[in-house]
Amino acid sequence: MIHLVLGGARSGKSRYGETLAATYAEQVSEQVSEQVSEQVSEQCSAQSPSCIYIATATALDEEMSQRIARHQQDRVDAKVNWLLIESPLALASTLMEQSADDKVILVDCLTLYLTNHLVASEETHRNGVDDLWQQQKIALLNALPQLKGHIIFISNEVGSGIVPLGELTRRFADEAGWLNQAIAEQADKVTLVVAGLPLALK
Repeated sequence: MIHLVLGGARSGKSRYGETLAATYAEQVSEQVSEQVSEQVSEQCSAQSPSCIYIATATALDEEMSQRIARHQQDRVDAKVNWLLIESPLALASTLMEQSADDKVILVDCLTLYLTNHLVASEETHRNGVDDLWQQQKIALLNALPQLKGHIIFISNEVGSGIVPLGELTRRFADEAGWLNQAIAEQADKVTLVVAGLPLALK
């Protein structure tokens, strides 16, 4: 099951996604307990976290370091047994490796994942070549139907403001919009978060 959560900066989308993950994890735990004995279920829970947090952010400056630290504290406060995996570039392969029927995966976020690729390919894009990002995007979209368990994608909705200045920032807005559309098309559920309030779109 794929759930795409969209929202602007400070909209509460990450917190909502983490709440969703905890809810889905409880559902998975209940399903497991119905299939196996309570003792075995408790042993499985203790051995392996049911929630996997895939972080795409990289701490390139102090401000981003503070953002990452804030998200880390939020996860601690949520008291969910998270397994953290950092995957700034190879998201598709990470998802394929980690997804399982008894797992809940939260990806935070798609737009930072996109940013990492755009920055990495900025020089080659100027020469008309941008194969790496397109390959990774296609790999991600092709992986979606194969993923198991519950997958929650967090992404920024950036198309509601003014058209940004600069080639790279305009390209970021375009690519983010196209990526969100492509994932929303395949997602089972899509939610827009505004001022901390979720609005179901799909």
